[in-house]
Amino acid sequence: MSVNVICIKWGNKYGPHYVNRLRSMVRRHLARPHRFVCFTEDAEGIEADIEIHPLPEVRLPDGLPERGWGKLGTFHQGLAGLDGPTLFLDLDVVVVDALDPFFKHPGEFLIIRDYKPFRAPSERYVGNSSVYRFEAGAWPGIIAHFQENFAQIRENFRNEQEYLSHYVHTRGKLTHWPETWCRSFKKDCMWKGPLGLFRVPRIPEGARIIVFHGHPHPDEAIEGRSGSWKRALRPTPWVAEHWR
Repeated sequence: MSVNVICIKWGNKYGPHYVNRLRSMVRRHLARPHRFVCFTEDAEGIEADIEIHPLPEVRLPDGLPERGWGKLGTFHQGLAGLDGPTLFLDLDVVVVDALDPFFKHPGEFLIIRDYKPFRAPSERYVGNSSVYRFEAGAWPGIIAHFQENFAQIRENFRNEQEYLSHYVHTRGKLTHWPETWCRSFKKDCMWKGPLGLFRVPRIPEGARIIVFHGHPHPDEAIEGRSGSWKRALRPTPWVAEHWR
């Protein structure tokens, strides 16, 4: 059975090489037949063999800070003719092991459990949407509800992944990936405190995808730039080995 892997590139935060490298990693790590689709308003520099479609429509007021709301467009019914199991990947993830298990794990909607450590018990279902899987076209109510209730949603939820998690959770369909599969570079790979001055970040046992949220980005990790004076980071060659 063929499956789908999709990503979104909007604005200029990430260059086309992020799309190209993501495609290359998926090609190496996903054995089953699949479509790889990038939604973007600017395909310049993206390799010709990558399937390109326009950004899915998400109506938002002008001038809003970027909070990932555009990802909700992936739930439009009939989007790009997608059908079947669909895995969304952020552009700045690094794939380090096989992706096929992401399509075998049971669940109707799967997402990373958020890395934020201090959530109230009632909010520990909240996911990180760097990696999520759903059945294409099966969740049109998400985008419809969002468009009709955006003002209230914005008051109650800081970003798209909080809203998305709440919507699916309240319908009893939210499942988290196994904890070891999607690890945070910042939280799980970097060494804490002075150890970061001497030790190269490691790949945690069982990891399949390394998620880069905030800084450093993959290119910064390769060079040893953490993005903060509070976090020491050695240059990390294994990121370059996988992110290609």
